[in-house]
Amino acid sequence: MDMKTDQPHSGIPPAKSSLPTDLKDLVCGMAVTAQSDHQLTHEGRSYYFCSAKCQGKFAENPLQYLAPAAPPGTAPAAAGTIYTCPMHPEIRQDHPGNCPKCGMTLEPLLPELDDDENPELRDFQRRFWWTLPLTGIVFVLAMFGHRFQWMDMAVQSWVELVLAIPIVLWAGWPFFARGWQSVVNRSPNMWTLISLGTGAAFVYSVVATLAPQVFPASFISMGRVAVYFEASAVIISLTLLGQVLELKARSQTSAAIKSLLGLAPKTARRIREDGTEEDVPLAHVHVGDSLRVRPGEKVPVDGVVLEGASAVDESMLTGEPMPVTKRVGDKVIGATLNTSGALVMRSEHVGAATMLSQIVQMVAQAQRSRAPMQRMADVVAGYFVVTVVSTAVLTFFAWGLFGPEPRWVFGMINGVAVLIIACPCALGLATPMSIMVATGRGATHGVLFRDAAAIENLRKIDTLIIDKTGTLTEGRPTFDRAVPAPGFDADEVLRLAASLDQGSEHPLAETIVRAARERGMVLDKPENFDSGSGIGVRGAVAGRQLALGNTTLMDQIGVSVAALVQQAEALRVEGASVMHLAADGQLMGLLAVSDPVKASTPEALATLKASGLRIVMATGDGLSTAKAVAARLGIDEVHGEVKPADKLLLVEKLQQEGRMVAMAGDGINDAPALARADVGVAMGTGTDVAMNSAQITLVKGDLRGIAIARALSEATVGNMKQNLMFAFLYNALGIPIAAGVLYPLTGWLLSPMIAALAMSLSSVSVIGNALRLRNRRV
Repeated sequence: MDMKTDQPHSGIPPAKSSLPTDLKDLVCGMAVTAQSDHQLTHEGRSYYFCSAKCQGKFAENPLQYLAPAAPPGTAPAAAGTIYTCPMHPEIRQDHPGNCPKCGMTLEPLLPELDDDENPELRDFQRRFWWTLPLTGIVFVLAMFGHRFQWMDMAVQSWVELVLAIPIVLWAGWPFFARGWQSVVNRSPNMWTLISLGTGAAFVYSVVATLAPQVFPASFISMGRVAVYFEASAVIISLTLLGQVLELKARSQTSAAIKSLLGLAPKTARRIREDGTEEDVPLAHVHVGDSLRVRPGEKVPVDGVVLEGASAVDESMLTGEPMPVTKRVGDKVIGATLNTSGALVMRSEHVGAATMLSQIVQMVAQAQRSRAPMQRMADVVAGYFVVTVVSTAVLTFFAWGLFGPEPRWVFGMINGVAVLIIACPCALGLATPMSIMVATGRGATHGVLFRDAAAIENLRKIDTLIIDKTGTLTEGRPTFDRAVPAPGFDADEVLRLAASLDQGSEHPLAETIVRAARERGMVLDKPENFDSGSGIGVRGAVAGRQLALGNTTLMDQIGVSVAALVQQAEALRVEGASVMHLAADGQLMGLLAVSDPVKASTPEALATLKASGLRIVMATGDGLSTAKAVAARLGIDEVHGEVKPADKLLLVEKLQQEGRMVAMAGDGINDAPALARADVGVAMGTGTDVAMNSAQITLVKGDLRGIAIARALSEATVGNMKQNLMFAFLYNALGIPIAAGVLYPLTGWLLSPMIAALAMSLSSVSVIGNALRLRNRRV
C-alpha cells in the first residue's frame, strides 16, 4: 500500500485550473475543494477531507470508504429505512410493502421531517377522484335507469359493465391484491372481506350480463337479470374514501415525532484549528469539535461549555419554563435555545447519540409497541374474519332456500352486505391509535414511554420505590458552607481549600473550587500537590503546608478535630459530606458539601402521596443520611446502605406481597430493580444503563412527571376501552342487520353500499376518538 499524508502525489502535479472543484469528503460526505489543508494520497490517487479527524479515519481503513458501493467522489450510502405495520409492530422489513397479517401499507419506523405526503395517500386519492365520476354514473343508472327508461335494460347492463371495469379492476386492485395476500399468508383480515364481497358482486354481474341465459327466471327483474355493478363500484369508492380519511388521520399521530425532529438546527458553526469559523451541516459535526453558539441560535448537539455564559431555554425538551444558566463546564443539550450570551462548546454526542435523537427513538419505539389489550384484540380479530365469512355463506343459503322471491338475489345482496360491514379494521386500530397519540403527548411533557405496556400498567401502580441520589436530590455535590475553627475566618478557609483543590480531579474538589470562584476569590497556585492517599489531599499554598480530607487524614498528621466535632456531626445528620482543613499542623476549619434536594421533589411527593401511592426510599447512602433526607421529605419507609441486589430483592418482596411496584432511579446500581419492577422510571439526567432498563424516562429528572404519566395512563386506557367497545358494538349491531334479521319484523334490508359507508366511518371514528387525547388535560 502506498500512502502519504498532506503531500501531493509524486510527479508533476496538475495545473491549478484543472483541479476538480466538486470533490466530497469520503468519510462524512461534506463538499471540499482541492485546496483543502487535509489531503492524503492512496494508491496513486489524491483524496481531500474537511478535517483532520476525517482524514485520520480514512487513513485507518481506506477500504471502508472505497467500497464499490461508494465510489470516489460520493458519500457512503446511508442505512436503509425500516418499515413496519401500524397494527403489527413486530412486522419489520427494509423495503415498502404491505403487512402480511392485516394488509395495511407499511410505514417508516421513524418519519422524516421533510417527508412528502404519504405516497399511499396520494395513490388512493388519485384512484378515488379519477373513478368517482364513473361510480356516480353507475349509481344513477342503477337507481333511476329503469324509471326513466333512458335505454333498454339489457343495454344498460353493458353500459354499467364498461363503466365498472376501471373502478373494480383499477381503483379496487389494491384491495384484491391484499385480499389474496391474506389468503396466501393464512391471515384473514378486512381485505379478505372486502375483496370477497366486491368480487362476488362483480363476478355475478359480469356473468349476468354476458350469459343471462344461465340464470333461472326468478333472477330476471325489469327485463334483465339483476346486476349489482353499482354495489361493487360504490363499495370500492367508499372504501377508498375511508382509506383516504384514515391515512390523513394516521399521519397526525406522527406529528409528535416530526415536531421533535424539527427542534434540531440544520447547521452548526464550527471553529477550525486555526481559529477561523465555518457553517457546516449538522451531520458533519464530529465528537470533539469546537462549536460557537451565538445568541438566539439553537445548541447544535450535546456537549459541554468551553467559554462564555448564557441562559439556555430547555423547555422544548424538558418542559421547564425558566431558562437555565450555563457556564464553563456545564452540559448543554442539542436543540435547546441559547437566549442571551455567546457560548463556545465542545461536542460530546452527535447524530443518533444526542438526547434529542434518543427521545425520538424512544417515542417511535413506544408508538410501535403493542399494549396487552391489543394482543387480545388481535386474537379476537383473527377468529372474527372466519366467523364473518361463515355468517355470509350462511346468510346466502338461508335467504336462497327460505327467503321471499327473488330469493337468491336477496341472498347474494345480504351476504355481500355482511362481508362489507363486518370490518375488523376498527378493532385492530382501537389500541394502536391511542398508544401513538399518548406517547406523543407524553413526549411534549418530558415523559417518554418506552413501550405500550408501561402506559397500560402505570395506572395500576400502588407502590413507588425511589432512589435518593439523582432522583430525590440533584445528584451532584453543591458547596454548603465553611465552618472556621476559633480564631479563623470562614472565607479564608474556603479560599485556601479551593487553592489546594485546584490540583485535584475529584468531584468534591471541583465543587469547592467553583464555589470560591463564584464568590470572586483570588486563588493561589498549589505546590507539591499530593492526592495519592485516597483520604484527602496535601500541598503548599502561599508558603503554608495544607491538608484537606477526612478525620483519618487528620489523625495521620496529628491534628485534633475535637473543636468542631459537634458541628461536623450536625452537618452529617443533614446529609452533608464533611472535610477538614489543617494549616501548618493546626485545624483551620471544615467544609461541608451536600447533595441538595431537587426543588420540585417536595411538590412531586405530595402529589404522589395524595394519589394513594406508598412511597419507599431505597439508597446506597448511609442510613443516617438517608433518614435525614427522608425526614425532610416526609418519607416514612427508608432502606439505607442497600446494594443493587438489595434493591432488586426489595422489588421482588413487595411484588410477592401483591403490590404493583414502580421503581424510580437514575444510576447503574438502579438498573436491575428498574428492569424487575412492574414499571421502571428512569431520570433523563442519569445513566444510559438506567434509561435502557426502564420503561419510562423523565427527561428533566423531575418526579412530577410520574404524576403526569399516571394521569396520561388513566386517560389512554380509558380511550382504548372506548375504542374497543365501539368496535365490538358496531359489529354486534351491524352484522345481524346486514344479514337481514330485522326483515321479517320491519322489512329492512341493508344495502352493501350503506354497509361500506358504515365500515369506513367506523375506522375513522376510532381514530378520531384516539386523537382526542391530544387535547386531554394531564
